[in-house]
Amino acid sequence: MRAVSAAPSRTPSTPGAPRTPRTPRVSRARRFTLALTAAAAALAGCTSGTTEAAPDPTGTTALNTTAPAAPDPSSTPTGRTPQGTLLVADFGGDTVTFVDPGRDGSGEGGAPIASVEVGTAPYGLVVGEDGRAWVATAEGVAVVDTQRRTRLGTIPYETETGPVTTGEYRGGGMGIALAPDGRHVYVGVNVPDGNGTVEVIDTATREVTGVADVGRRPFDVDVSPDGREVYATDHDSFDVTAVDADTLRTRRMEVAPYGTEGGLGSWLKPHYAVVRPEDGKLLLPFEGERLAVLDPRTGEVAIERMTADTHQHGATLAPDGTLLVVGTGPIGADDEDPSLTVRTPDGKERIVPLDGPHEDVAVSADGRTAYVTGGFTRDGYWNGITVVDLDDEKNEPVRLEAGNRPLGIAIL
Repeated sequence: MRAVSAAPSRTPSTPGAPRTPRTPRVSRARRFTLALTAAAAALAGCTSGTTEAAPDPTGTTALNTTAPAAPDPSSTPTGRTPQGTLLVADFGGDTVTFVDPGRDGSGEGGAPIASVEVGTAPYGLVVGEDGRAWVATAEGVAVVDTQRRTRLGTIPYETETGPVTTGEYRGGGMGIALAPDGRHVYVGVNVPDGNGTVEVIDTATREVTGVADVGRRPFDVDVSPDGREVYATDHDSFDVTAVDADTLRTRRMEVAPYGTEGGLGSWLKPHYAVVRPEDGKLLLPFEGERLAVLDPRTGEVAIERMTADTHQHGATLAPDGTLLVVGTGPIGADDEDPSLTVRTPDGKERIVPLDGPHEDVAVSADGRTAYVTGGFTRDGYWNGITVVDLDDEKNEPVRLEAGNRPLGIAIL
């Protein structure tokens, strides 16, 4: 992959709207200081503007009015689900949607093929080698047989999260991960206005066998390569909580390359992480400017430079160690538009522009194709997946309509 600079500045706009001139560059830390008074009056979250919107206590935040892409019954395959099918969590509905990725997985000719009801506002999902999907919803973890496309049941949370609602600030499951041996699922449970938990589910009995206290709004959950520790990325408390998989003892490690000033009103927080297999370190992208490399053994954080200059969410690693990071769009007028960062292990980056905000990303087993969900936790999302050719830079991304505000994604 070739190294490139950040793309020319683009302010948020509707497609085809005229571009506005770029304002003089101000450091993100300085912008944060200048905006602190306004931001402190808002509550935590992720934003495409310069301040955070307060949560909607009714859970009825207005959603995108674009109708979701419905499965075409005539194209729905009979029998077992084909290998390579995409599965997305429909945060704007109560389903997961199975998506045909098109010819050779390119997105061309692809379409949604079936949906399965799983529960309110599904967020993250993970799929085991046995073909079962574990989906974090507002009221519990749904278990789906992806081969037969049926829900097997729902495991309610032990953690009290209040009334079941929808929207960005809803209580219930967020990040979710599977142990390397497939015996346990770990789900981060958000408790509105308080610290969250990680709940441990035995995949054989489908029961919650343990609960560990973590930080606020566990956006993401990951597991160490040896399965001994579980990591909750705690968005609103600027930290990562390491949970001992055997004892459930916890350690909190601050990850705040911009500092913690502003508290809940700040947008400069950790969102998603990936665990680097070769050394077990966590990679946490921040704002397209800084990559925090956390050593969970010591709690030390090293910072590497990034070039996308955009608010960042979902991340994953390709088989060759290439880091893929979703840029959701600007948090300030001089920030860049949505993008996908393709960062090789030696730190060289290619920035792929995306049309509109996106949330999460999965990569094909051969490392040649990335699938980026258009759901986004804030307004401005779209009902679909952007397919990016990682091998040929000349190929334009393909937009594939699918799902209802899709967030989490897996490749079957």
